[in-house]
Parts: sequence; structure tokens; C-alpha cells
Amino acid sequence: MPSIVDRPAQRYVAERATLGIEEFPRIADRLPPLIGTLAGHGLVPAGAPFFRYRVLHPGMRFTVEAGVPIEGDFTPEEPAFIGELPAGKYVLETYVGAPDGLAAATAEVLAWGADEGVTWDVTDGPDGEEWGGRLEVLRTNPREVPDPSEWVTDLLFRLA
Repeated sequence: MPSIVDRPAQRYVAERATLGIEEFPRIADRLPPLIGTLAGHGLVPAGAPFFRYRVLHPGMRFTVEAGVPIEGDFTPEEPAFIGELPAGKYVLETYVGAPDGLAAATAEVLAWGADEGVTWDVTDGPDGEEWGGRLEVLRTNPREVPDPSEWVTDLLFRLA
């Protein structure tokens, strides 16, 4: 069952793409180079990497960021950029399993929110639903846990 948690603001380095679900590896594959770039500058990630869904477009397309939390000063080279996850109250649900189950897990959280009467940090924009804080936080390193059925992902949705 989801819970509501307080999260502080968090700076991050990321890359952004607009793509369909079948193209998702194109953005997911940007996480290792981002982490490598940080390591090359003597920086350690300040938390688990994540995907931040900025816009849900009609027709199963997303504007999504692949991000890595950071602390301190860092100026990445383009196309990477610095962003900040907003502080606030978030609905948290932890999902264990392969990525192909994330859509169903997300639908369950959104249905729970509808039943509970929560108000999400989302607005209708010109290109689709614009989310202030909708994340999949990747708690498992696939190099350390190769079995996708054991991967742990925190689903986080910011409340308005």
C-alpha cells in the first residue's frame, strides 16, 4: 500500500528525451555515461538514479529525464543539464520486479490516489499532462542483481 513521504529538494544531472515506450532504452542507456561523467570529476552520486516523467503526451509518448542526484557544484557538458527535484509530499510505492510490470504498478498507485482523493502535482499543458514530480527511482544496480524479477523501483508522485 502506498505511503506519503516528505522529500527535500534534490539537485541532479540529467539528459532529456521525448520518446515512445519502445524507444525507452535510448534514455535509459544515458544513466551509465552520466554516472561515469560524475566519477570522472571525482563526484559520487548523492542517491539512486531515476527517471523523471515531465510530460505524458497523447499516444504513449513521454518527455522523460534520466537523472542522477548530486551534491555540490558541477557543470555538465550538453546535452546534460542540471535540474532540481522539488521538495514536498510524495506518494511512495515500492515495486519489485522487471520493468515490464511498472506500467501496471503505476496504474495501481494512480487508482489508489483517486480512491483516496489525493491531488497530484500535474497540470494539463499544450503537449499533454505536465508533472511536477513523477519518478521511478532505480534502487537496484543491474550489474549487482542481474535477475530483473528482483529489481527494486520506488515510484514517487508529488502531491499538489
